[in-house]
Amino acid sequence: MTPATVSRRLPLVWLALHRRRRMLLSLLFGMVVFETLIVVIAGTVPPTELFGARRTPPGAFRAFSGSNGDVSIASYPGLLGAGLTHPFWIALQLTVIGSLGAAAVAADVESGTIELLMTRPVSRRRLLAERAGALIAASVLLNAAATLTVALGVVFSAHLRDAVPEGGVFAAGLLGCALAFCLTGPVLAVSALSRRRAHVIGAAVAFGAVGFALNFVALAWSPAEPLRYLSPFHYYAPGDVLARGGVPWAALGVLVGVGLLGLLAAFRLLERRDLAI
Repeated sequence: MTPATVSRRLPLVWLALHRRRRMLLSLLFGMVVFETLIVVIAGTVPPTELFGARRTPPGAFRAFSGSNGDVSIASYPGLLGAGLTHPFWIALQLTVIGSLGAAAVAADVESGTIELLMTRPVSRRRLLAERAGALIAASVLLNAAATLTVALGVVFSAHLRDAVPEGGVFAAGLLGCALAFCLTGPVLAVSALSRRRAHVIGAAVAFGAVGFALNFVALAWSPAEPLRYLSPFHYYAPGDVLARGGVPWAALGVLVGVGLLGLLAAFRLLERRDLAI
């Protein structure tokens, strides 16, 4: 199937990606550069030299290495996991989700173009489905860029190759896609309900930042430990996956399930709302 065929069959997907091509290319470039830096640091400087002789930092540090278990940030899997849970990594993910999520519905409602769009032979379901498809495709591309960068680093570094199972990197990438989808569903629901793109972008930042902060507090403060189950970052643990390999199917199921519920809510809300108000 050629790009021209895709653009004819899925015009809204193509248009959404085309309009934000410069932003997406910049984000992809930034992701590759950042993960390359993490890989270079991990491959040239032993983690114990970066963090000192203490190999078991406080529990809160597990949040920064993407671990819910015993994987320390002062280890190769922990350091690579930190590159996949770093605030910069999260910011890039939220930029895609917030921007394309706001453009799904709320931006057209705010600008007043939604009524003009609805006069064309495009149903509400198709509008949301294709724009959600564009968002998901952009998130997958961003996670693929990070995954392939880390994978190449592991292949070309003997230290990393010995410490990280071959399938662990790709399992972590799959989990990253699931996290992005987990945040995408609720953000699209906000877009389907809201009249302001700022509300959608704010919701994306809130879901990501609050989720990470909740997981951090739960790991740092034992009385708050049960709250970790409310955070998507509890189920997104790339450090653990990089150390052990294999896909954590239960965690993956939770992340995808939350995303699907949010997406279904978005379709329901858009069908029932009055776009003229």
